[in-house]
Amino acid sequence: MSDLLSDKPIPVRDRLIVALDVAEATAARALVSQLGDTVSFYKIGLELFMAGGYFELLDWLTARNKKVFVDLKFFDVPETVRSAVRALSGSGATFATIHGNQAMMDAAARDKGSLKILAVTVLTSLDRGDLDDLGFTCDVEKLVLSRARRALETGVDGIVSSGLEAPLIRRELGQKLLVVTPGIRPVENKPVDDQKRTVDVAQAFYNGADYIVVGRPIRQADDPRAAAEAVQATITGVFS
Repeated sequence: MSDLLSDKPIPVRDRLIVALDVAEATAARALVSQLGDTVSFYKIGLELFMAGGYFELLDWLTARNKKVFVDLKFFDVPETVRSAVRALSGSGATFATIHGNQAMMDAAARDKGSLKILAVTVLTSLDRGDLDDLGFTCDVEKLVLSRARRALETGVDGIVSSGLEAPLIRRELGQKLLVVTPGIRPVENKPVDDQKRTVDVAQAFYNGADYIVVGRPIRQADDPRAAAEAVQATITGVFS
């Protein structure tokens, strides 16, 4: 067993968050219905937000006792971020993301209520070449750790981080922050996939993740429910 394994009292089946990255709310509801009691936690992001019916879908999910991760990556002047978080705090969502500097994190932490705020470190679709293009001269690991430290200082609840950088965060900062890891690929990543910094299910948790976010490997499977059950079985094995 890894010494980085999460020690937080999180129900094992809640550790899988399925990304509802589909074109419309109707398709999201159909997938949730198909997955049934296999999945209890869902991420709804920008595509669904722009498609319409976003908050109706959030209400539909919470009415079915599903937890919801609002992944809209708030990025604006701090007061606007604070107001957005305050408005969302009564929605029933469990997590929400911000993607900004320390002032934005401070603002988000101020009025979050029971909503847990996650600061995005470095998107899992970015690699060294992308960071060069964006003007970052430090390597990925240093950038992720810097943002994680700032998140801890501001009082937000956790971070979104690749499983590749999670061990560094755990060794430097311990178990203080929630670590949510996207870019999970149960099998070898396909060249056409836009996720570059990936790990598999078990490795994500052995590297220190508290939760994983899985989208296409479940959504595009021949049998999404069976794929979700396979992920859940792996998670159960890790924490047994």
